[in-house]
Amino acid sequence: MPTVHVFDHPLIRHKLTILRDRRTGHKEFRELTRELAMLMAFEATRHHPVTEIEVETPLERTTGWSIAGQEMAIIPILRAGLAMEEGITRLIPTARVGHVGIYREHDTLLPVGYYAKLPPDIAEREAIILDPMLATGGSAAAAIETLKQQGCRNIKVMAIISAPEGIAKVHGSYPDVDIFTGAVDSHLNEHGYIVPGLGDAGDRLFGTK
Repeated sequence: MPTVHVFDHPLIRHKLTILRDRRTGHKEFRELTRELAMLMAFEATRHHPVTEIEVETPLERTTGWSIAGQEMAIIPILRAGLAMEEGITRLIPTARVGHVGIYREHDTLLPVGYYAKLPPDIAEREAIILDPMLATGGSAAAAIETLKQQGCRNIKVMAIISAPEGIAKVHGSYPDVDIFTGAVDSHLNEHGYIVPGLGDAGDRLFGTK
């Protein structure tokens, strides 16, 4: 699908392989997640508009470039998306940060929203929703709907690993939303985990299991 962008940059592929490894501890897992988010944001913003400006160097005046277009908002889905947020705000420090709290009900695998705090001008911003895993797609779809209800129309989803089922869920409801991901894996198992995946991203990030 034209709105699914799978990164093949060597650094992304290398770091993602280490992230998958069951032997990778939570400290390194967090660091890799931040690094991957930064690398993916670098690629995802490649076509962001710029405008020509003048700047004075120590030697003379010259022309350069400044970011133009819509201001950005970074929207991590709690809790695992928090680790990605830090990597992107290091790259784009002027971005506003909102938070959406969603958990997946254990038996039904349906998303349950419990929190939302967005920039007041979210309707005027380009928003990037962050979640390490796009599995069933329910949480991403719920976050998209939350943003759209507040008037936001320029929305992207960034996930380190995605499942075909999650991509189909998002695009079935929101075909206008671009998805950026480091890999599209085989499928979901009976528990809703991505296979081969990397396990529970939240637990591995925060050492809670």
